[in-house]
Amino acid sequence: MSKRIAILQSNYIPWKGYFDIIGSVDEFIFYDEVQYTKNDWRNRNKIKTLAGLQWITIPVYHNLNQKLSQTIPSDSKWSHKHWNTLKTNYSKAPNFKRYSPFFEEFYQSHSGASLSEINQLLIRSICGFLNITTRITNSSDYELKGDPTEKLINLCKQTGATHYLSGPAAKTYLRESLFMAEQITIEWMNYDGYPEYPQLYPPFEHGVSIVDLLFNVGPDSRCFMKS
Repeated sequence: MSKRIAILQSNYIPWKGYFDIIGSVDEFIFYDEVQYTKNDWRNRNKIKTLAGLQWITIPVYHNLNQKLSQTIPSDSKWSHKHWNTLKTNYSKAPNFKRYSPFFEEFYQSHSGASLSEINQLLIRSICGFLNITTRITNSSDYELKGDPTEKLINLCKQTGATHYLSGPAAKTYLRESLFMAEQITIEWMNYDGYPEYPQLYPPFEHGVSIVDLLFNVGPDSRCFMKS
């Protein structure tokens, strides 16, 4: 019996492609027991504004060899700022009022949580809004051993996976021959061909946080996704 899994570090309110990966597999594993990468998607993302694209970033303490699971915000005011930024730029979106109670409560209650906890709680909740029912686990639930590719293979073996779905960026470092030796098929996510949706502040931009899709399209969001 086949089983498809995906393994990704948690990102801050990631774009729709991240959720399409979750929705395309039988089990999704948060890979937060690895080194935190600075200036990446772990603690920031983009939204649409009247003035164009804008980064919203959680400031964090950072040192060498720090795991993502060990990373914490360096300023407790970040959540208040982010909620105000979302209100300012999306209050006129058709479905803002549908989701604003959740986001307002979240930003009021989780300013002191770790980055991994913030990301995972948001992602799990948004999966609920999108009716994505994939089983979600954490790499800390399993034994991690070997080099980067071997760790992924061992996670596949421990979960009984026959297929591993990865983002295309991993093509530069994954050793496919090792997967083949274990009879695990690698599949690559294709992000081409997403349809546009009604979006505030043209021109249209695909590469923004999932909140843009939720606030603009609401319950019909999956119609503009692939999974």
